[in-house]
Amino acid sequence: MNKLTQMEVMGLLLQLGVMLIAGRIFAEGARKFKQPAVVGEILAGIILGPTILGMISPESFHWLFPLGASSIALDGFVQVAVVMLLFIAGLEVDLHIVWQQGKQAMFTSLFGLIVPFFTGFAFPYLFPDFFGYADEGKRLAFALFMGTSMAITALPVIARILMDLNIFKSRIGMLIISSAMINDLIGWLIFSVVLAMIGKGHQNISIWYTIMLTVGFTALMLTLGRGIINRTLPWVNKRLAWPGGLLSLSLAFCFIAAAFTEYIGIHAIFGAFILGVALGDSEHMSERAKEIIHQFINNIFAPLFFVAIGLKVNFLVNFDFWLTLVILIIAFTGKIIGSGLGSRLGGFKWNESLAAGFGMNARGAMEIILGLIALENGLINEKVFVSLVIMALVTSITSGPLMKWSLSRKWK
Repeated sequence: MNKLTQMEVMGLLLQLGVMLIAGRIFAEGARKFKQPAVVGEILAGIILGPTILGMISPESFHWLFPLGASSIALDGFVQVAVVMLLFIAGLEVDLHIVWQQGKQAMFTSLFGLIVPFFTGFAFPYLFPDFFGYADEGKRLAFALFMGTSMAITALPVIARILMDLNIFKSRIGMLIISSAMINDLIGWLIFSVVLAMIGKGHQNISIWYTIMLTVGFTALMLTLGRGIINRTLPWVNKRLAWPGGLLSLSLAFCFIAAAFTEYIGIHAIFGAFILGVALGDSEHMSERAKEIIHQFINNIFAPLFFVAIGLKVNFLVNFDFWLTLVILIIAFTGKIIGSGLGSRLGGFKWNESLAAGFGMNARGAMEIILGLIALENGLINEKVFVSLVIMALVTSITSGPLMKWSLSRKWK
């Protein structure tokens, strides 16, 4: 059986150590400037990666991150990290809040999904050359991906911004959270279909069978699965060591669900996300248990994933000013107009509606995860990936200040 050599094991452990230390240092620096930790962690990756270290000292970069078995092992860690990230994103979805918001959340989420999806789809489909897309056979899948990437939100970032502004439990805060939850559920479902269209999945499963299995899996997990989890959790909490038993079983079922969706032709992250929704919605899943899982994943695996983003591409060589500017304009206008209009139709004031649009505009980690998967599957090139990462960072950084400004206005 093949295995890592002693030097490769040492190299892998060194990579993990350096990535965690650099990620922590820059995340703390970002916090000082009241920015999400993800901004600092990606910056750490850019400094450690080909953009800075690779330009200044290529020998040091290739010594620290050599190609070969240790890079494959590191990629395995990153894959596990992204599965876990979507699992905790699913944990934050509270279906009760979604139902409580009713009509207003439905208007905001649907307009906030349809308008940016249309603008994000139309421009890349009509002008594929500008977006650097040359494979005519996958033009539709490419445009669908770009539409999805403009439509999706970043629930963890939005929740953090609302807590920082002290409006998380307010009427407008609940509207944004519930709308973002619906956005994420539908957005990831569309993305799973896009992945099936580009033939990422099992060769023997057709796209329609994959779509049917995806919808069936989602419906089953959110009905029967929720019921089973709700009945099982009290036994787990009572009979097994706490929180160890809950933690290990939660992650075990997360990986099994992820493996299933990977098998049927969509990405593993979708299974992890839906299992997270079913588990997080249980009344027996305490806030303390969620916090323990969050702390474990957010401080160990999330930094590895976001630092690894900076290792993937050279951000200076692949930076395209006009492409980035166009993607930023499409992202801002589509999301703010769509979500803002939906909130207004739901009965909110103009300043609140605009604030909802700014809040829903935060893409953050979800956009980056989406972009990385598309890059790895050959759906987008490195320039589009860099533009999407910059867009995710800019929308995350500007959402809080713009919401605060809008809510301070006196428009009716």
